[in-house]
Amino acid sequence: MTIIQDSMTPISFEAAQRIDTKLSNRFIELDKKGYFLIYLDRDQGLICADLYSNTIDDQGIACDPETGEPLPCVGKVIRRSVLQFQGRTAKALCVEIFEKPENDVISRLEHAAYLGREFVRAEICLYSGDEYVQD
Repeated sequence: MTIIQDSMTPISFEAAQRIDTKLSNRFIELDKKGYFLIYLDRDQGLICADLYSNTIDDQGIACDPETGEPLPCVGKVIRRSVLQFQGRTAKALCVEIFEKPENDVISRLEHAAYLGREFVRAEICLYSGDEYVQD
């Protein structure tokens, strides 16, 4: 899939959203180091990112490392996070997670890029008062 826009040609917000929607449906390899659930702690003014462990099976499906069962994409799953990160800004959270060698929790660049985008969205919602829902 190639989506390239002429950088000199402006596009509408709706067209940009269509590009993002199409890109959201591409295949990506899952990160063997785990996945993050991102949420806001409005009382403390924090963006929170909890890391959960997983294994990736031969078909590329994320599984619970304790049960070997595939992790569902919808519905509530009760699991304990292995690490928790917090920051007042997207940049602070990115520095904490990506720039400290002791926090070796990302193995895929696309996962890091996704998290950066989500942290910015969460920060905007934190300070605007809008609801944040992780993509």
